[in-house]
Amino acid sequence: MDDWLIPTAQRAVLITVAKADGSVPREPGARMLVDAFSQWGTVGGGHLELRGIETARAMLQSGEARRLERFPLGPSLGQCCGGVVHLAFELVDRAHCAELAARRHEDCWRVVALDGEPDLALVDALGHNLQRSGGRYPDFERSGGTRVLLDGDNRRWLVDHVPAPRAHVMLFGAGHVGAAIVRLLADLPCRVTWVDEREDMFPPVAPPNVVVEATDMPEVLARQAAPGTCFLVMTHNHALDQRLTEAILRRPANRDWFGLIGSDTKRKQFEHRLRDRGIARARLDDMVCPIGVPGIKGKEPAVIAVSVVAQLLMVWEAAARSAHTATATPALLEQD
Repeated sequence: MDDWLIPTAQRAVLITVAKADGSVPREPGARMLVDAFSQWGTVGGGHLELRGIETARAMLQSGEARRLERFPLGPSLGQCCGGVVHLAFELVDRAHCAELAARRHEDCWRVVALDGEPDLALVDALGHNLQRSGGRYPDFERSGGTRVLLDGDNRRWLVDHVPAPRAHVMLFGAGHVGAAIVRLLADLPCRVTWVDEREDMFPPVAPPNVVVEATDMPEVLARQAAPGTCFLVMTHNHALDQRLTEAILRRPANRDWFGLIGSDTKRKQFEHRLRDRGIARARLDDMVCPIGVPGIKGKEPAVIAVSVVAQLLMVWEAAARSAHTATATPALLEQD
């Protein structure tokens, strides 16, 4: 998820998509890290990325600190996208990246001088200066995404929004399917709480975005989870699955999403038992079971994992579209 924050021991250049016009492979804010031998992350692949890597390594040779370059994808690079991408290049400031890595739980903005002295700042959502190297930086709106600003002296600045991961997955079950799902989620912008009573089932090292909870009271974690959590229940025990299902469905109806592994038969059994325990029909309808993208029938753990994670991506993107529409509506009314 945060490949560009990898603490490589080599001198490195961070490449950021600073601006994009038309049809382009990646959005503003996409990043990759390049040192003399390796690279992490991606700004879109193809000829654009090759040129970006070449530029970054030339900067490592010359010692140039910052650069902003414009790449027309069709005319100059022969890519069929046809849009224009502006890439910002900066020699990595390790203290800056370390501070940002420590604050991945909160929204931050990187403010990077692209001209003149290599001034640099890290700002939180309230406008507090968390870290600064060099002189003053321009005022900017802490809304919108990554962009390039001009100050009063026509000096260019990269304002790079680094949002905290919004999605939270609480996954119950450390078996084959659960482990396969965690491996896929490791590369996605989300936080994962991975729960099982069997501590020896967890791998020795979990991905950076995963918190392991070895507990014999998983229902407590389900009840206490923040609103908007995505729950996945796939334990080794049907009775435990049912207890967790009841705990989740007794939560207030809100932005939660709940997926239960199993067949149509399992769903019918759980519905019958939970109706007898007072769970309303409307809440039972919120339970997604079977889980996964319809049409994918394979039972191998890796196949199920891909199907479930694809379903989560659909849920997250729908939520993001809904949030964008809700915030955009007032502006559209004002224009009328």
